[in-house]
Order: sequence, then C-alpha cells, then structure tokens
Amino acid sequence: MWSDFQSLDPALQALTAASASWLITLLVTSPALLVNTTAEKTMDAALGLAAGVMLAAACFSLLVPALTIAAASSVTLSFLAGGALIMLIDRLLPHIHPHLSQQEGLTAGWRRSVLLISAISLHNLPEGLAIGVAFGASGLAKGASPLTAALALTLAITLQNIPEGLAVILPLRREGFTKRRAWWWGQLSGLVEPLAALTGALVVSRVQALLPYSLAFAAGAMVFVVVEELVPEAQRHGHEDLATGGALVGFGLMMLLDSAFK
Repeated sequence: MWSDFQSLDPALQALTAASASWLITLLVTSPALLVNTTAEKTMDAALGLAAGVMLAAACFSLLVPALTIAAASSVTLSFLAGGALIMLIDRLLPHIHPHLSQQEGLTAGWRRSVLLISAISLHNLPEGLAIGVAFGASGLAKGASPLTAALALTLAITLQNIPEGLAVILPLRREGFTKRRAWWWGQLSGLVEPLAALTGALVVSRVQALLPYSLAFAAGAMVFVVVEELVPEAQRHGHEDLATGGALVGFGLMMLLDSAFK
C-alpha cells in the first residue's frame, strides 16, 4: 500500500492525504451527535493546541524549506501575500464567526447558519493549500523523507481539525440545527480542504519555480487564520493560561513530528 501511494502523482497524493484527513476528522467528531455542549475549558485548550500546531507547521514545514531554496526577501513577500489574500477573502466573503454576532464581508441576506459555514470553509482553505504544496514539494525533491514530511504535516493539520470541527458543530446546534444536520454541514464545509490540496499540489508540481513562494504563501495564509480566529476564540472565555498552554503543547508536538519524519 505504501509503495502504491509513493507511485502516485503528487497531486493525487495530496488529494488522497487531505481526503483521509477529512474522513478522520469526520469520524472523531461524530460523538458530537451525542452531546449538546462541550466544556469551555476543554474547547479553549483544544483550540490553543490547534493554534500551536498550525504556527509550528507554518514555521518548520513551510517557511524553513522555502528559505533554503529562495532569498529571504522573496519568501517574506510571498508570506505576506498569502496572509493578504486570506484577509481579502475575509473582507469580501459574507460570513460570521462563532464568537461574534456581527456579519463580516460583503452584505448579503444569508442566514446566520450559512454565514457560520462560510467562515469555517474559509478556515479550511489555507490548511488544504499547505497540504497540497507540501506534497507538490515532495514530488519535486523525490525520496522518502520529503514525502513523510508531507504526511507529518497532514497529520498535524488533522489533529488541529478536530477541535475546529467541534467549534463548527456546536454553534450550528445553537442556531437550531438538529445534531445530525449540524454534524453534516460541519463536515461538508471541510471538503474545501481536499480541493485546496489538489490545487496547491497541481500548481507546484506543474510550475516548479513557484515552489518556495507557494510554501511561504501557504504559511502566511495559515498564520492569518491562527491570529485572526483561533487565538481570539481560544481566549475569549477567560481561560488564557489553558489556551496558551495548549498552544505551547501543540507547537512542541508539531516540532517533534517534523523532526521525526525528516
């Protein structure tokens, strides 16, 4: 099975890995069908963990490799461009975050539940892009080490997808969705990730010169989501120490994963 996976085109590897990540998240968050709420402390610690994992992934799996290939100035500009694009989409796409009551983006007559789903889809875009770029890079580098590093990144994003998935399902429950319907729409919003992974891998594997800039671009997009959404959401209930501790654990966990698979 491993040899079959290695023989796949990088774009298909990315699509397969991101789809597996989505399915794992779907299965792990299924117990949300059995509960109406999750303890705030637990959610804040989990969101902090997710933030730490994403920051470390952006640093070690994306920015460090980019800096070994291209000049720091170009990598920095690409990093800023990634954050700027997600910021622009955030400004334009009608959505509302679970911890806010005011709509963001262009004015639209969408229901609040649709706006919530739109917000989570926006979260999943840079994560899928990061997976795709990592697999595209492994296809160019060849060998087992870059491929296992891409898998480590996918595993890390899967870990942080779990609290994010719960963070979607529970607000939809508060909007009056049934448990099954909230779970269904929460998971459906995650389909953005495999599609973004496929796109990222295709771009990098077909236009090799874009590799370092794509890595930095994906990192910037991920950092924007962390700072804009995950950190404020994790700390809004007054459990700052728990959220910060979770972030430290997540960052350390991703460091270990990144080192173990190189």
